[in-house]
Amino acid sequence: MKKIVASIATGVVLAGATLTTASAAEYEVEKGDNLWGIAKEYNTTVDELVDINELKTTTIQPKQTLFINDIYTVQKGDTLTGISDEFEVSVDDLKDWNNLKSDIIAIGQELELKGVNVDQDETTEASAPESSADQASESEQTSDSEQATEAEQTAAGNGEANGEASSQDNPDGETVSVTATAYTADCDGCSGVTSTGVDLNANPDAKVIAVDPNVIPLGSEVYVEGYGYATAADVGGAINGDKIDVHVSSRDEASSWGVRTVDVTIVE
Repeated sequence: MKKIVASIATGVVLAGATLTTASAAEYEVEKGDNLWGIAKEYNTTVDELVDINELKTTTIQPKQTLFINDIYTVQKGDTLTGISDEFEVSVDDLKDWNNLKSDIIAIGQELELKGVNVDQDETTEASAPESSADQASESEQTSDSEQATEAEQTAAGNGEANGEASSQDNPDGETVSVTATAYTADCDGCSGVTSTGVDLNANPDAKVIAVDPNVIPLGSEVYVEGYGYATAADVGGAINGDKIDVHVSSRDEASSWGVRTVDVTIVE
């Protein structure tokens, strides 16, 4: 199986949060190790380690290789086929491990990769502005502050990777003007699962919009003005014609969004 270099808690610290795409998934047992300690270090359970590695006992030996679940966060332009090719697993396995009902995945969605053979690397961490306000206020920075400018660029780049809006984005594709409202899966009586099978309760940061499939096909990658890159992965009874509903993680965010007219570019 292909070896892919990833790091233990790889990411960039942005306003106090760590953005992570993958964590180390292979561990070589050292003298004094035990399954409980390894499970705690990698935020998993002894039962998971036993199951993934098909262990007959909880006793482990030095130099023994253990596979640890890998989590991959879907990025702009990703497809199940592309991810399966990258990690040398099958699309069917990806769907089975993540209870996916279709091939549609959403930007920001976390996918579990079981038993992927990944080489460990050193943890890397870069600093970014202390707050989003610091990041946004480029005009307040002095022209000779190269360090601050570099930090802003780093933070902005990682924001775009997570599907966030950028004033510089001008994607190619068909653009339609729509009325946009917002919704959240965090509500009483809500299943939290989109019509295409994306579990928004398990993936509260997933960039998903509900659409009329006759206007914007389900599964399309889109760029929504003021929201960023997203996946058309849901429908709604009131979403007909030139209307969309953007998914946000809380009721407060949904209220703040309100009702607005935005441009939506169908990227692919």
